[in-house]
Amino acid sequence: MCGIVGIVGKSNVNQALYDALTVLQHRGQDAAGIVTSHDGRLFLRKDNGLVRDVFHQRHMQRLVGHMGIGHVRYPTAGSSTSAEAQPFYVNSPYGITLAHNGNLTNVEQLAKEIYESDLRHVNTNSDSEVMLNVFAHELAQRGKLQPTEEDVFAAVTDVHNRCVGGYSVVAMITGYGIVGFRDPHGIRPIVFGQRHTDEGVEYMIASESVSLDVLGFTLIRDLAPGEAVYITEDGKLFTRQCATNPSLTPCIFEHVYLARPDSIIDGISVYKARLRMGEKLADKILRERPDHDIDVVIPIPDTSRTAALELANHLGVKFREGFVKNRYIGRTFIMPGQAARKKSVRQKLNAIELEFRGKNVMLVDDSIVRGTTCKQIIQMAREAGAKNVYFCSAAPAVRYPNVYGIDMPSAHELIAHNRTTQEVADLIGADWLIYQDLPDLIEAVGGGKIKIEQFDCAVFDGKYVTGDVDEAYLNKIENARNDASKAKTQAVSAIIDLYNN
Repeated sequence: MCGIVGIVGKSNVNQALYDALTVLQHRGQDAAGIVTSHDGRLFLRKDNGLVRDVFHQRHMQRLVGHMGIGHVRYPTAGSSTSAEAQPFYVNSPYGITLAHNGNLTNVEQLAKEIYESDLRHVNTNSDSEVMLNVFAHELAQRGKLQPTEEDVFAAVTDVHNRCVGGYSVVAMITGYGIVGFRDPHGIRPIVFGQRHTDEGVEYMIASESVSLDVLGFTLIRDLAPGEAVYITEDGKLFTRQCATNPSLTPCIFEHVYLARPDSIIDGISVYKARLRMGEKLADKILRERPDHDIDVVIPIPDTSRTAALELANHLGVKFREGFVKNRYIGRTFIMPGQAARKKSVRQKLNAIELEFRGKNVMLVDDSIVRGTTCKQIIQMAREAGAKNVYFCSAAPAVRYPNVYGIDMPSAHELIAHNRTTQEVADLIGADWLIYQDLPDLIEAVGGGKIKIEQFDCAVFDGKYVTGDVDEAYLNKIENARNDASKAKTQAVSAIIDLYNN
């Protein structure tokens, strides 16, 4: 769950890239980076931290050029050190930089091929650097001094043939242009748009449409699964389908949690999808508990607010804001390490006692992953005087890890893994718990004007659309992803960074 952006403009794009990354900050708070191109030279700034902390005036002044790409990161594969910050760079051929959102499921095989067959060196544990080297190698195979759009699309085709997983990518070929492409299943989102200026037409590629809106770009469309868009440095736009058998199976969790509500993904309004999630939840409550005694519906800000509002409307129950959010604390779900998540909840939210005292409260969240956050929030509601605390999840039970670019933890860290709904309710301390049904979620997201036949719902049903994920693979990522392993990796990385500095 990273954010990517690329712009080909008619004047310096540094400020536009900065603004776009700020809009995409919800997709990653671990690191940020921008690289621009001017007169055949690259200018790069990247580091750990939020966008506002990574880029100071002195950095922005050096990021000259009317073409560039940017990235906000949160760690999935790799570690959370500054060495993993993107964009990554290789000097051959042409000088290519790349930023990537997603995860490759065959990264070990690719890393071996890169070293043994492509004769290229990878300097980090990031699958993004692996993908960069695959793309660079395939483009070099064209053997051209000056690459054309045909060469670029041929290289993307070869990337699709070699790389497996969920990914959306922007890459800049120094002095030539920017390419964006999407995996053949369309798991991770990517859009492109344009705006007209006095100097001519400017183009932008980004993870979400909201970043185009804020910067005054008009959305052209989403990239189709397997499709690539190439924008030359002088502003010519080309698109090409580069996959053999593409099929649209986008990640449904984008609509549940990851994306901003004001984004449109694959023609579907995230806001409308979340409204429909609330309707479906209300219908389920009325089916299972027609004589419910809910006095008030309270969202856990911010992602669940839209669904909670519609749920309250359909139940005919009061909707109230019962928690005040400290907006200077990051998104709890994407904080590395369980200790950091536990500490952040009390700092992030504070209960308004007036809305809880003596009431039967229905708390609504977008999903339940580890259960740590909701357990603490339920306790906060009780301490504020709630008579009964019910809990509602706008998503089904998360029972399986994600392997396509969301840092869903190892299976044993998922509270719903191998547990019933009642067992989860007991663990988090809820008087009763309602999960969204998966068919209802699919209908809520895909039930608008744009019809999508299939979604990636692997975290709910364990069905991985790329077809290469088995028990052995899941066991391997469990060892790599559990919090104890991450803590060890981050401690070692911190020592290395301290030594190098």
